[in-house]
Amino acid sequence: MQTARIAIVGGGLAGLYAARLLEHHGIDDYVLLESRDDWGGRILSTPPIASGVPQDRFDLGPTWFWPAYQPQLDRLIDSLGLERFMQHEDGDMLVEYAQDAAPKRVRGYGSAPPSMRLVGGMGVLIDAIRSGLASDNLILGQPVRRLRCDGLHIELDADDAQGQVITYRAEHVLLALPPRLAAASISFSPELPGTVAHEWLETATWMAPHAKYVALYDEPFWRTQGLSGEARSAWGPLGEIHDASMPGGSAALFGFFSVAARVRHGVYIDVLRTHCRAQLRRLFGAEASGFKADFIKDWAADPCTATPHDMDGLADHGHAPAAGVPSGLWRNRIIGIASEWSIRYPGYVAGAIEAADLGVRALLRSECGSGAHREADSSRRSKG
Repeated sequence: MQTARIAIVGGGLAGLYAARLLEHHGIDDYVLLESRDDWGGRILSTPPIASGVPQDRFDLGPTWFWPAYQPQLDRLIDSLGLERFMQHEDGDMLVEYAQDAAPKRVRGYGSAPPSMRLVGGMGVLIDAIRSGLASDNLILGQPVRRLRCDGLHIELDADDAQGQVITYRAEHVLLALPPRLAAASISFSPELPGTVAHEWLETATWMAPHAKYVALYDEPFWRTQGLSGEARSAWGPLGEIHDASMPGGSAALFGFFSVAARVRHGVYIDVLRTHCRAQLRRLFGAEASGFKADFIKDWAADPCTATPHDMDGLADHGHAPAAGVPSGLWRNRIIGIASEWSIRYPGYVAGAIEAADLGVRALLRSECGSGAHREADSSRRSKG
């Protein structure tokens, strides 16, 4: 059995940032377990293309951040020296009102405050944080299946690549995966209090019902037509489309599917791809057929993100559930730190940073309290 003072379950932004915070507090006795074969969780980029340009990566998960509203994330990005740029919105927008009607060209509008992106996609944020961590503490490809608590320690059972169970023992666990996924995919012994389990299961996972399509081009041809690259469609399959071009890299368009997750579930990915390509031709003309690569990521089909509860879920940001367990053996032993546990930005990239920060602070406070109680008990026993 392997031991660590703290176990972090989930290697997305929240889990990696929590590890960074622990190391900044001088704590290196931790282990971070990620079920996937790569870091980032819902922050996912397209694979490199033939151009070989380092920044030529495009977001299949979250894309934007807003410095004016999210100063903590903004400071982190600055401290890591990451380059940002403003979402391109100059030009007219296209709108498809009906299936049998030609798209209408309407005046575009800019976001206020402006939406910002990272050069190289959000994946550069993951890379920058991960590269500064102790690599021996980071373990990929080990989904956690069970948590057992005896009041002093927590045992975590994880599966390795061969399906063998590996057990870790820790004093505290930071849950860096969405509440719904944690409640649905991990067995807790003793069971979580009913109210906590219910609240976690009822908390929607951001991105879980979503799917995204990205098409890459050599040039942003739509801009020469006075178009912003934005489009809205009442009949899809993409309901919302944006310019995803990367400074110094390829041009790109990306769109969110408006087709419900349960409907997509019964359609082959190549069929969805064909419909997306046809829609871009309808909207932007024949040049849209000249893409050099295209990608689809259906988050509802990703078992490391979505559960059956998400097939009919709404694609909106919910309210943060309680991050801890108020009583029983789990009290002060497990703390939720994924983005959905953020108070101000649940589901957003900034939410992962806030929730991880709050969770690590709470853990350190509980450890201080436990240490004080242990010292007091020891003192009473010695005096007795």
